[in-house]
Amino acid sequence: MRADSRGSGPRRGSVLVIVMVTLLFATFALLAFMEKASVDLLVEQREAVSRRLRTEAYSALEVTLAVLDNFREVGNGLRSPAEGWGDPLAFAGYVPADDRQVEVAFEDESGKISLPRANATVLTALFINWGVAKNEAETLADALLGWMKRGHVYATSVSPGYDRGALPYDVPGRPLRSYHELAAIEQARDFFYDSDGRPNDYWRRFADSVSLLDFRQPNLNGAKPDTLAALGQFDPQQQEKLGEYLRGAGSYRYSGPGYFQAPKDAQAVAGPAGDTSGFATTISALRITVTVRDGRTVFRTSAVIAVPPGGATSVQETATSTRVQASAASAQTSTQQQNRPNAATAAPAADTAKGPAAAPRSLRYPFTLLEIRENDAIPALPAASNAPLN
Repeated sequence: MRADSRGSGPRRGSVLVIVMVTLLFATFALLAFMEKASVDLLVEQREAVSRRLRTEAYSALEVTLAVLDNFREVGNGLRSPAEGWGDPLAFAGYVPADDRQVEVAFEDESGKISLPRANATVLTALFINWGVAKNEAETLADALLGWMKRGHVYATSVSPGYDRGALPYDVPGRPLRSYHELAAIEQARDFFYDSDGRPNDYWRRFADSVSLLDFRQPNLNGAKPDTLAALGQFDPQQQEKLGEYLRGAGSYRYSGPGYFQAPKDAQAVAGPAGDTSGFATTISALRITVTVRDGRTVFRTSAVIAVPPGGATSVQETATSTRVQASAASAQTSTQQQNRPNAATAAPAADTAKGPAAAPRSLRYPFTLLEIRENDAIPALPAASNAPLN
């Protein structure tokens, strides 16, 4: 019996070790499973919250558009938030659901220089205003126009060799569709990018001062300082006076924010110098950014609308090759129909068995949607200084 007792001890110890190791592995597996399950649940919860916030964001956007349409009809156009539409949700009495926070911000895209309409004089004046030497400014403007205009005749020493590079390509012959397209333009790539190929301060200032949309005249009520300098030849002192009037600051702090009904009205504030003939006083393109917050969850949507419909357009022109003109024209027509929700859809063919086809219905949407983005798709450009960059 004593021998049997001595022999069973090591076996019991081995069993205990095996059981403990098994329990240890089971514990680690359970903890890993619980961690993964909690992460999955958290992701699903955030996605569910994000979907609800998305609905809230588009509801707020529709309310905002309804308010803007009311002001547009009454005032025969939109000029400035100083007209009273700066807080559209409060104006409409909109209350977000579940104690969410909803913010609406505006940016007058037509306060910038319209790049599709810019000529060599305006672009050269813009770069000179940045402190660039005149000959370099003229060369840079010439290079940009050579990229954007078909059949452009270079007026400076620019002699691009796009077709002779390691990866040859042709100029598109249409305005830029993205600011990052500057990296493909000779002269411009060295000016707008640093030695590591990253956008520099000139690139950021260009994106802040120049719009890729096509509209006739910038809005004087939302004009950027660079726009006032390049297009209107307003000096820094005049720009400051105009800014104070529009913001209700400085000597206009007691009168509050203002806006101009006609371009010539700006001369009473800025003085006789400067040229207002190239400006309008109504908005052509307006960027609306709606931000919804629910605790730590945030959803953002950004939309650009044409005011009025057709007031501004995006770049839809075909690039370079004539072989794709037919398909490009078809794509352009399709894009135009998608960007205009009020465009009538094609009526279905009549069915003799069911009677004539019903007349097409129109949404009669008050604005043309030029762009819409959500969350990470919204470009976050660092603020650009309007001081000369030397």
